[in-house]
Amino acid sequence: MTTETTGTAARDGETRRGGPADSPFVRACRREPVPHTPVWFMRQAGRSLPEYREIRANVPMLESCRRPELITEITLQPVRRHGVDAAILFSDIVVPVAAAGIDLDIVAGTGPVVAEPVRTAADVERIRPISRDDVSYVDEAVRLLVAELGDTPLIGFAGAPFTLASYLIEGGPSRTHAKTKALMYGDPELWHALCARLAEVTLAFLRVQVDAGVSAVQLFDSWAGALSEADYRRYVLPHSAHVLAGLADAGADGAGTRPGDGPAEPAVPRIHFGVGTGELLGAMGEVGADVVGVDWRTPLDVATGRIGPEKAVQGNLDPCVLLAPWPVVEAEVRRILEQGRAAPGHVFNLGHGVLPETDPEVLTRVVALVHELSARPQEARS
Repeated sequence: MTTETTGTAARDGETRRGGPADSPFVRACRREPVPHTPVWFMRQAGRSLPEYREIRANVPMLESCRRPELITEITLQPVRRHGVDAAILFSDIVVPVAAAGIDLDIVAGTGPVVAEPVRTAADVERIRPISRDDVSYVDEAVRLLVAELGDTPLIGFAGAPFTLASYLIEGGPSRTHAKTKALMYGDPELWHALCARLAEVTLAFLRVQVDAGVSAVQLFDSWAGALSEADYRRYVLPHSAHVLAGLADAGADGAGTRPGDGPAEPAVPRIHFGVGTGELLGAMGEVGADVVGVDWRTPLDVATGRIGPEKAVQGNLDPCVLLAPWPVVEAEVRRILEQGRAAPGHVFNLGHGVLPETDPEVLTRVVALVHELSARPQEARS
């Protein structure tokens, strides 16, 4: 694949000199003027695409996350099909935890399943630090993708400490997070030790991706919405803040900023997202991200008021709306674009991931509609 078919310039008819760093997506994350509101979808590479189902046939999920050529192909599929403004690395949030020595598998129809749940100090000690060599397949895949994507930015990602801790403590997905909260409340010292270790694993995983060339990163705290704001601030915020602070000097060229180095690329934009976090948005705005993702429950203008005027927002079409008739989809896209104007930067996305039963053609139409409705005059683009 060439940049003529994947690059941003091919989609909006402009010649961009700055590559991914000057793309509409990165510019929106940095609250800079954009030619149109950029759009990508969480889980855009996945089960809604027949080409994904075909290439993943008979390949276990965790294994597919360890094959650079397969990662590359799957990541590129929605860029080819939908013309989105950014690609997101095909991986899973438990990949670095597995690399850190935890025996787990991703079971179809269930999710991550941990062979020996982490519930004691000895269990925490089993989680070892990771290096680039432990996830060399991710490093290689990112480098392959950056070469293929041209002007289209690549988003790296990882799971936040709370969400990872929940999987490890529960032994798998949970509706109540009861065991997680029992440990958190009952043994705060052990809880913080576990989250501190997971924060280091997460930070190392993201640094590998940044060093390999991703243009932005997203920290997923999928299950943080299970907490009150007070508990979030006490038990979660410090560890997520540590991860994002560790990327504050990570330039878009993979280089940190050091005295005497001369000008460096600006730090890669950092996005922070969780589900059911409407009451946590103010706190999440303090964690250290440049962009706060908002699920479908909170209007973007309301979310902006909670997050504050110094952050861009991402979101937030309800994934289920994509299953409705097109006039309904179009009306909701218009509403979200209008509410997104309240923020200093807006990246259009869903409020959570694409559902497997979604018609891919609807996603393609949404991308085109967002671009059409949000197109700015030339003088507003710089």
